[in-house]
Amino acid sequence: MKIDITTLEGDNAGSVELDEAIFGLEPRADLIQRCVRWQLAKRRAGTHKVKTRSEIARTGKKMFRQKGTGNARHGNARVVQFRGGGRAFGPLPRDHAHDLPKKVRALALKHALSAKAKSDALIVVDDITAAEPKTKALRERFGKLGLANALFIGGAEVEANFKLAARSIPNIDVLPIQGINVYDILRREKLVLTKAAVDALEARFK
Repeated sequence: MKIDITTLEGDNAGSVELDEAIFGLEPRADLIQRCVRWQLAKRRAGTHKVKTRSEIARTGKKMFRQKGTGNARHGNARVVQFRGGGRAFGPLPRDHAHDLPKKVRALALKHALSAKAKSDALIVVDDITAAEPKTKALRERFGKLGLANALFIGGAEVEANFKLAARSIPNIDVLPIQGINVYDILRREKLVLTKAAVDALEARFK
């Protein structure tokens, strides 16, 4: 599978042969959904908490005598039936993460990359660099390529000026190759890989 390499100025910089085993698969929505669900569950803080009846700051004295008032029988006012009382079966701090086999995660990443390639939303650039950390100048360069909503994946290190200039642009994400993940790929319209990122992905999955 051959794809043209471009520059951020829109010039042609040759072509590269993409591995069919990584970029040429028929995308499976079930695998991608499982990985996205795993990612989102893993990053939940799980700090939600409500007070139970034992934690309510309210007297435990019996509200009124058992018989003769015409009211229902009640003990203290901390129970769940009353406003300001505890809550029954409410959320407590817990870990929402669940397991997903490593091979399934790797396969889901391949299918996410293949989905972008199949929908012509994959762009390969020679490199992502900027002469100076100026957001306005970088936005103009993106405009020439029609990149209003994109994820940029660089090599092992993202060039500092490019990273600084891009971080203020809405709907633009920049990650090193180690940070590539299914959720971030799907949440942006375009996926922009550097030549170094393509080489790193092919080395990773061999």
